[in-house]
Amino acid sequence: MTPRNRATLTGFLAVLLWSGLAAMTVATAPVPPFLLNALTFAFGGAIGLGWIIARGQAGRVLAIGWRVHLFGTAGLFGYHALYFTALRLAPAAEASLVCYLWPLFIVLAAALSPGARPGPGTYAGAGLAFAGAALVLLNGGGVGEGMGAGALPGLGLAFLAAIVWAGYSAGSRRFANAPVGAVAVFCLATAALSGVLHLMLEPTVWPADGAGWAAVVALGLGPVGLAFYFWDEGMKRGDMEFLGVSSYAAPLLSTLVLIALGRAEASGALVGAAVLIALGAWLAARDGALRRASRGG
Repeated sequence: MTPRNRATLTGFLAVLLWSGLAAMTVATAPVPPFLLNALTFAFGGAIGLGWIIARGQAGRVLAIGWRVHLFGTAGLFGYHALYFTALRLAPAAEASLVCYLWPLFIVLAAALSPGARPGPGTYAGAGLAFAGAALVLLNGGGVGEGMGAGALPGLGLAFLAAIVWAGYSAGSRRFANAPVGAVAVFCLATAALSGVLHLMLEPTVWPADGAGWAAVVALGLGPVGLAFYFWDEGMKRGDMEFLGVSSYAAPLLSTLVLIALGRAEASGALVGAAVLIALGAWLAARDGALRRASRGG
């Protein structure tokens, strides 16, 4: 296996880990969002410290500018604070689907940048993805049994989370030379900031039982730990286009995991919303790839 293929496979492992993010988050209830941020990112940062030591990156991590650390911390902290709060206020499957509009937002940002000329596939993809989000928001076809107007704040936060993660992902290309180990600093800073805000704003509520603690640990080791390092490795050294397209499978995979674990009802409308969002983002990305290939030819 070539180094490029190995890095691509590593990046795809992040997509698989993120498919369990919603289910694990639900299992950590009733831990409040900032405390959950602090606990899980402490685990994720600890993984990164081991990564730094194993690869001898301590010098390089310390040498990068403060702007990189500030940017990374703001992205990880902002996204997960919004995401965890959203899943506390709205049904997990629906909030997760709205949040997974982020791949589409990345595609749209690239398509609408100066000098770019988006084609019909981009607009069609955007329409399909937003139709999926609308299906969630309008509670059409029985999506999310028991979901009412009270869930709208959570869905709104999920939408903001999608914007934050898209901005973080797109902006991280400016710091492509930063070592993978820098993510450890982002994680530890996020844990510290979340801990302070928890003490200021939230009651301290620990997991209810051993299963809840296991979910916190699994969340910190996987979707909020290894996934960031895997993704960073894949983005910098693997096939970025393949990984970008593969990430559009995440909302569908996440929904299927929730259904399999009994955390969401297997309704046709719920699966339909997941398919619309994933298909729309893929179609927009494909349009962009075809236009780049045409210009290259």
